[in-house]
Amino acid sequence: MPILAIILLLFIGIPLIEIYVLIEVGSAIGAFTTIFAVVFTAVLGVALIRIQGFSTLQKAQATMNQGGVPALEMFEGVMLLFAAICLLIPGFFTDTIGFLLLIPPLRHYLAQRLISNSAFKSRFRHQGTDFLEGEYEDLTPEQQYLRSGSQRQQQSKIIEGQIDSDDK
Repeated sequence: MPILAIILLLFIGIPLIEIYVLIEVGSAIGAFTTIFAVVFTAVLGVALIRIQGFSTLQKAQATMNQGGVPALEMFEGVMLLFAAICLLIPGFFTDTIGFLLLIPPLRHYLAQRLISNSAFKSRFRHQGTDFLEGEYEDLTPEQQYLRSGSQRQQQSKIIEGQIDSDDK
C-alpha cells in the first residue's frame, strides 16, 4: 500500500474513530464529564511526559558520557514526542495510544524493534571486501587549532592498508 494512501487513511480514519468514541462516551457519562475527562487526560499526560522526558534525557547523557551512541534513547524521545501529541489531541483513542507509549518497557521494546528491523540501520554495509580507503593525518593540538575553520589546508598523506578480521 503506498505511503500516501496510508497517510490519507490515517487523517480520515483517526478523526472518525475519535468522533465515534466521544459520542459513545458522552452519551454514557454525559457531556460535561466527557469534556472534563479529555482535559484531565491531556494535563496528566503532559505531566507524565515531562517526567519521563527528563529521565530519557539523563539516560542519553549517561550513554554519551560512557562513549556510546544514545540511539535507543533518541528513539524513545521521539516516541515520547509522539505520545505528547497524541495526548494533546482531544479524544480517547489517541489518549490510549499516548498512554501506551508512556509505559517504559513497551516504549523500550518498540524502540529496539525500530532500530533492529528498519531502514535506520547503518548505510555502510559489508561489501565482501576487507579493504577500506581513507585518509589519515596525525596533527599536534597546535596544528589542529591552526587548521580549524577557514584556515584548513588540503595537505594529507594516504596510507594504504588491509584489515584482517577474525570473525570468519
